[in-house]
Amino acid sequence: SCTTPEEIVGKLLTVMYQGTENSSDDTFNSAKTLADDIGATFLNININGLVDTYRGLIEEQLGRKLSWDTDDLALQNIQARVRAPGIWMIANLNNALLLSTSNRSEAAVGYATMDGDTAGSISPITGIDKHFLRSWLRWLETVGLNVKNEWTPADRTGSVNDSTKSDELNNLQPTAELRPLDKKQTDEDDLMPYDVLNSIEESAIRDKQPPVEVLKMVEVRYAGAYDRDKLLVWVERFFRLWSRNQWKRERYAPSFHLDDHNLDPRSWCRFPILSGGFEKEL
Repeated sequence: SCTTPEEIVGKLLTVMYQGTENSSDDTFNSAKTLADDIGATFLNININGLVDTYRGLIEEQLGRKLSWDTDDLALQNIQARVRAPGIWMIANLNNALLLSTSNRSEAAVGYATMDGDTAGSISPITGIDKHFLRSWLRWLETVGLNVKNEWTPADRTGSVNDSTKSDELNNLQPTAELRPLDKKQTDEDDLMPYDVLNSIEESAIRDKQPPVEVLKMVEVRYAGAYDRDKLLVWVERFFRLWSRNQWKRERYAPSFHLDDHNLDPRSWCRFPILSGGFEKEL
């Protein structure tokens, strides 16, 4: 029998950190601290060998070496995809549900590796946008439910820190950490600022506005914060990524319909897998 919340969590939740040479100490330490703080069972394996094996097999078949200059996306995705079999094995051994961690902002633009970080039985936060999640985590750090300075989460999926590091970790930039560390990859460099992404998604998908009207809206909303040329690039990027990645949203683990922004095609937001991609409107 369990006598503390931590003991209950230890029985219910197992997490596994699967690092590569591109993973940072910050990510490992925040994940480990979270698991320890809430009582989750924490496992840690290094998957570099698995990544290298797949890379070597494909290089042999292609007759050439893969490089970050010519094969960036494939080299990123194989790291995320190799993580799936191991965590599925743990889920099977525990007779457990596998939770995937994609949020709504990632789902909108397909910023996820299919059969990698999207693998799971259920996706608890795919109905919630990243901008809200970051704001909520900051609120939990600074205000919280009367638990300030006991434990506070950081802005990394599955990351929690103690009170001495809460500000430091909440200020970490979200990153997939799939490129070499010297490339300093961040989600927002790959995509756009998450507050802008959320505003575009809200206008384009929830309110069904065409690209020109979305651009007019963000010009007003972000006047003085971002120049028009950047906003134009981000609006175009959103519509192209949205149209290109409907097939991914069809295959995400089931999520919860939490508000009127839901993108799950099985419960709310239908969109054709093959479409014109807003070419005429853009």
